[in-house]
Amino acid sequence: MKVGILKEIKKAENRVAMTPNGVEVMCANGHEVMVEASAGVGSGFSDDAYVAAGAEIIKTPAEIFAACDMVMHVKEPQPSEYDLVREGQIVFTYFHFAPDEPLTRAFIKNKSVAVAYETMEGPAGDLPLLTPMSEVAGRMSIQEAAKYLERDFGGRGLLMGGVTGVAPANVVVIGGGVVGTNAANMACGLGAKVYLLDMNLDRLRHLSEVMPKNCFPMMSSPSLLRELVSEADVVVGAVLVAGAKAPKLVTREMLKSMKDGAVIVDVAIDQGGCFETSKPTTHQEPVFDVEGVIHYCVANMPGAVPVTSTMALTNATLPYALQLANKGWKQAAADNHAIKTGLNIVHGDVTFKGVADAFDLKYVPVDEVL
Repeated sequence: MKVGILKEIKKAENRVAMTPNGVEVMCANGHEVMVEASAGVGSGFSDDAYVAAGAEIIKTPAEIFAACDMVMHVKEPQPSEYDLVREGQIVFTYFHFAPDEPLTRAFIKNKSVAVAYETMEGPAGDLPLLTPMSEVAGRMSIQEAAKYLERDFGGRGLLMGGVTGVAPANVVVIGGGVVGTNAANMACGLGAKVYLLDMNLDRLRHLSEVMPKNCFPMMSSPSLLRELVSEADVVVGAVLVAGAKAPKLVTREMLKSMKDGAVIVDVAIDQGGCFETSKPTTHQEPVFDVEGVIHYCVANMPGAVPVTSTMALTNATLPYALQLANKGWKQAAADNHAIKTGLNIVHGDVTFKGVADAFDLKYVPVDEVL
């Protein structure tokens, strides 16, 4: 199969979909890999490194879309690429269709095979291709929150962990999944007092056993959330409903009760955000102020640490990319549940219910297209 690795064109996105090591594995399995010129530069990989691994360097994305059976991105294709996607072509990337109707309708129209990293589900109900970037985003959320708590950035002027005789910051993390536990661990490591909220009692029992002593796992409820948000210096939104829009858990009214200069970090912004006042931001302009509260809502947080992120992402995606290339999408999906659950839009049919529900579109069960 001819496989194309595209350069990211989303603003401030420095990751690349595959490392040279990944290219070498694909080529060893008999596939032809085309890499867009300078695609890996932001992650520290030169064109020469890709050539040494067996890839052909291609100047333009149009040439890659025209020649390849499968193309890979990190972020969702941008509007300038919509018309380059061919019918029947496999597009393997993070799509996040549910909050993006123009993207969804473009992929219905082009009749490609859209395989979304973020909805691929492992045998234990885990999300293997979302997990590595969730780890990065969770840890970064506290790194960014600590920075924006500083007075020079408009924050409260607090040190996250306090010092001897001075109380640490109060951090509320909404969601006890991969993002939330990584955020909580980072905040605890800095010495903050951390409340980690989830609605799964078994998960809370596990978190109570494994998290540091300055982390307090608690059963989430609207009344508890209102209370904790009003006392928080930092709130991290780490809620995920795979493939669907994130629920709006923190309202503008709740925001009014927060301290001036408090910071919220909405890691769920890729799926629409879990704060009512959230809107996507960029690494160049990462924050905005609503009701005196600093909002950090960067939609591609791991793009700021591309060396770490690209290697972690390739570790996760390569086995699935190899199966898609070796078997074709239909056989790969029949043989592997994760790939099957990654099928979001196939030949114009919406095969992921969360995406269909988001825009009141006809839902076609994935088994029907298989």
